[in-house]
Amino acid sequence: MKYLLIIVLSAFSLNLFGQSGTYVREPNLVDGTKIKWTLTLNPDGTFLYNFFRDVVGELNPEENFYGKGTWKSEKKTILFFADKSKDIDETYTKNFNNSKALIKKKHPRDKSNRIIKTSIRFYSSEIMEIPGLELFLKES
Repeated sequence: MKYLLIIVLSAFSLNLFGQSGTYVREPNLVDGTKIKWTLTLNPDGTFLYNFFRDVVGELNPEENFYGKGTWKSEKKTILFFADKSKDIDETYTKNFNNSKALIKKKHPRDKSNRIIKTSIRFYSSEIMEIPGLELFLKES
């Protein structure tokens, strides 16, 4: 029984390590505006989100929005949770509770030359601008 518990916990930990990392999207805009989304999935099951925008020619051009909470992996789906009492405050204003995303990456048995960048794509969220957002794993 002890060994079964160790195997189950190890499999769960490996699943979290396989999805963890920093996912980023930073498009090049013609007008010089800088936009950057960053999502860090930590191996301990926590996450940090940041949306940064620096609009050219505005009086107060720089904006930052933050979110944090916990996440768990179920196969290729990542589920996000936020506890309103400890994850949402004056700094961390984005509530990711009930947000869902899919992990997309090249299968280890795929021996073709095609390049598939590991990404996370949100398909459900109570935050209006999140569904459809795709972020790519940042290479270290």
